[in-house]
Amino acid sequence: MNDDALEASRPATFGRRKIVPRVLIIDGKPHVRRFLCDCLEELRLVAAGCAGADELERTLDALLPDLVLIGARSGGIQARDMLVLLAARRFSGRILLFGAPSAPLTRALHELGKTFGLTMLPVLPTPFNGSDLRNRIAAFVPDEAPPHPPVDIVEALAVGHLDLWYQPKIDAGTLRLSGAEALIHLRHPAWGIVPPAGFVPADGRAHDGALCEFVLSRICEDWRYFSAEHCQVEIAVNLQMPVAHHLASLDSLRRLMPDHPAFAGIIVELNAGEIVHDLADAKAIARRLRFQNIGVSIANLGEEWPLLLQQSDFPFVEIKCDPQFVCGCANERLKRYVCRQILELADG
Repeated sequence: MNDDALEASRPATFGRRKIVPRVLIIDGKPHVRRFLCDCLEELRLVAAGCAGADELERTLDALLPDLVLIGARSGGIQARDMLVLLAARRFSGRILLFGAPSAPLTRALHELGKTFGLTMLPVLPTPFNGSDLRNRIAAFVPDEAPPHPPVDIVEALAVGHLDLWYQPKIDAGTLRLSGAEALIHLRHPAWGIVPPAGFVPADGRAHDGALCEFVLSRICEDWRYFSAEHCQVEIAVNLQMPVAHHLASLDSLRRLMPDHPAFAGIIVELNAGEIVHDLADAKAIARRLRFQNIGVSIANLGEEWPLLLQQSDFPFVEIKCDPQFVCGCANERLKRYVCRQILELADG
């Protein structure tokens, strides 16, 4: 391809603003691409995967990456073709190979990239963990989180930017999986992963209906998947009080819930600060939701615990201590006292 044709084939980049660095992962194995995407997104980078040379040009045009990760194990000819294409496009970013550093293939690919004039980072040895990856690409990791983007929740839902991530809940007595907690995140094409604080207003009222429908339908859909493909788990999700209030009045609630004999319900977590601010309303929400097989949990309970004492009506199914009181409670008497009082409150 001559220089004129190459310049003409390049996508226009004027006006395409980059908020955070972008990374492209090239590997033939979907689980490898998914793992790397998750790790990179946790580092506040925008990441995308590509399986082969036939997808590379289109993905490069769409993503405009600053860093390209190439799996040396994905096949010598394919990996070589990737480097040839990147060189033909005069890729100016960095390239990181991951594989066995001493393998002849890895060495050959690294030398080929340097021969083409590409900027090759030192090989990332496999196997590696998240810390190894972070250390190797430290220059690309933002020191601070970018400012929160202006987000319209209805628009984000329409284009599929909202997603639920799950973290395991472990039983402290058995150390076995006892459930999963759903966390709402926004995967923005320019800003990367945005936590709820970045797009959910403090009052939650601007979009409580749309967000409520999305969360409930996705949780029920994911429960069916977990039940069929893995195991049956109890799912919890943390919501703001206005969103939970809308959930309690949702007409489609019964229709969305799984009709399965193994379905044990859903837990909605409300922050302790919101609950004690309007305890009567929180109780009303909990009483109404439990008839729909949804329990309400008190999350991050700490110094507010005295306000919940001597309640004759306590319709909450679970209490979660504020982590700042749990961490170090073995050595600090005040923290230990607070945790003991919260435990007695839960037992009572």
